[in-house]
Amino acid sequence: MAVVALLVVNAYVPVRRDPLSGPSFFAGWLTGELAFQNIVVVAAVTVVFAVVGVLRAGAGWPGWAGLVLAALSAAGLAGLGRSGLRAHQVVAAALHDATGPPLELPEQLPAPTWGRWWRVTRAVPLAGRALETVRDLDYDGDGDRRHRLDVVRARGLAPGAPVMVYIHGGGWTIGDKSQQGKPMLYELAARGWVCVSINYRLSPKHVWPAHVVDCKKALAWVHEHIAEYGGDPGFVAVSGGSAGGHLAALVALTAGDDTWQPGFEGADTSVQAAVPLYGVYDMTADPASTGRYGSGLKILLEREVMKQPIAEHRHLFEQASPTYRVHADAPPFFVLHGGNDTLVPVDSARLFVDALRQVSAAPVAYAELPLAQHAFDVLASFRCQGTTAGAVAFLDAVRAAAGIGEPDTTPEQVADPAGSDVAPA
Repeated sequence: MAVVALLVVNAYVPVRRDPLSGPSFFAGWLTGELAFQNIVVVAAVTVVFAVVGVLRAGAGWPGWAGLVLAALSAAGLAGLGRSGLRAHQVVAAALHDATGPPLELPEQLPAPTWGRWWRVTRAVPLAGRALETVRDLDYDGDGDRRHRLDVVRARGLAPGAPVMVYIHGGGWTIGDKSQQGKPMLYELAARGWVCVSINYRLSPKHVWPAHVVDCKKALAWVHEHIAEYGGDPGFVAVSGGSAGGHLAALVALTAGDDTWQPGFEGADTSVQAAVPLYGVYDMTADPASTGRYGSGLKILLEREVMKQPIAEHRHLFEQASPTYRVHADAPPFFVLHGGNDTLVPVDSARLFVDALRQVSAAPVAYAELPLAQHAFDVLASFRCQGTTAGAVAFLDAVRAAAGIGEPDTTPEQVADPAGSDVAPA
């Protein structure tokens, strides 16, 4: 029980300095996002201890000390779970506080279509029978498996659906399109969207800007081909977490930049909205921003990703930083970040949003989630349910402001009568 108590303490007060920030993230993420599930585990272990006689009279103080720790841990987990449940309120308030032209938002965030209670209880996101996935489409034509994307959509989808492109994270060095962002993608697909999850080339084998070039190639493919899968190239949104949040923000701010469109300079790579999650917005590792927790990001970028020293090539790192690329014509942004993020300091998101709000003529919303760690959109948790509902409300409002209207979600598209969680082949 002492270990459980330490995990709970770490979820509230994580270690924010390298090299312990990584382990602190992983422990705090699982503890916080699965808080209610962990309460069940603590209760079950306590019952087992009682059955085997640890709490019997005369058994000694260790058993009773364990009982006290179990009670305190359960209380702490309940607080973490309550924080996840309150994400709906935090996100709703953030949307209503958005700067720029006002958005027509619902009084309450939309109720989940895909993320029903049994999926949140189980936490592992799997698609239901109402959705289908078209896998491993080659968006570059070169046969490279890193140049593949998946399309997720409702079966029997009517043409002209809005499109969401999701970019996975992994520090620009690891990750795959099959691993992240599934709760939001499944929710949007159940509501009549066409969702696209992409791979891109990774470091250290490939050097920057290969990553962003690939993301733009994927966007160019979406604009040219997504109508074949029921999507409307006239409304394309982009999202992603961590390094994917960085890339999502960057492509949203640099549409048509020929520097990163070699060989497809004239292709349309624009997006109509961006929802970056816990992204890296300053690649310079500035101590006031992404470098607050130590030199980890600087070492990663110089050795693995950029393969250039910041001191000698600062302009390359600034060019790759969304904070340095803000402009008046930026699309609408909804930025989300965890207050307890130990991998990407929340200051990075705050500074980016401040810079964007100073110049952007479009709506800019920012939700800072109390006690949330990195990667809060990976598991189908209550917090993820709240942030997903916020993303749906934001995107619907942006579409309405553009005169496009609401997504087409007929009962045939969203129904899942069997409640199945079997992912289609």
